Amino acid sequence: MNEKSRHHIIKRLQATLPRGTPFELATLAQFEVSPQLAAHYAEAGWLVRLAQGVYAFPNDDFDIYGALKFLQQRVPGLHIGGKSALALQGVRHNLSNRETWVLWGDKRFALPTWFTSRFPARYSHARLFDWPDTALANKTLTTPPGLPDHLRVASPERAVLELLYEVGVKQSLEEARNLFDGLRSPRKTVFGQLLSCCTSVKAVRLFLTWARETNLLDVDDLLDQYPIRTGSASRWMSRLDDGTLLSLRPHG
Repeated sequence: MNEKSRHHIIKRLQATLPRGTPFELATLAQFEVSPQLAAHYAEAGWLVRLAQGVYAFPNDDFDIYGALKFLQQRVPGLHIGGKSALALQGVRHNLSNRETWVLWGDKRFALPTWFTSRFPARYSHARLFDWPDTALANKTLTTPPGLPDHLRVASPERAVLELLYEVGVKQSLEEARNLFDGLRSPRKTVFGQLLSCCTSVKAVRLFLTWARETNLLDVDDLLDQYPIRTGSASRWMSRLDDGTLLSLRPHG
């Protein structure tokens, strides 16, 4: 391939591929760009090699959402979760400029360096729910208004349980309670369905306890209508990392 042809192809790439997000060799192949040609473009400064098989345009300001949509295509179930999902839906508490993004997914995955060097983030793949079917899993992932299409974000109900799961490990009890207090217009049906398949006794009991204390929902009615997993009849007790003893009754 001569230099003129190579120049024509890179012009097509620049005119066609979206800015603010990486792309991989499979995408470049659609434009007749082989791995060898991609490497040539990188050496010439037309592309930037982020990692093996992953490229971007030089001087392209990365957008967190574009980068996440790229990763979503590679990691099953990847979504913005926990307190990050709540923040995107109006439930916030003392957010800093360098807040760590909370991401969840369905399998073990190490966030790539090109991503974490730009966006402070942590990733969890805990099996928090025994999904009865894919419908509920998909229904509780949404795209809040104002965000790019197809960006997956946990619904407030799902995000709350992800938040409570991390209490005492990666999430402080105090901040979790402050965020919980900020919840508005809870969907009882969605909470009932999620609590019924939630595998974390701590998260379930903490939710029921705080829901009673804040009158977020009628907890007794919730327990009557849904087969919520509360564990044994005894108290659930655990010493948190900060020394706090957390003691939770079965039904809040």
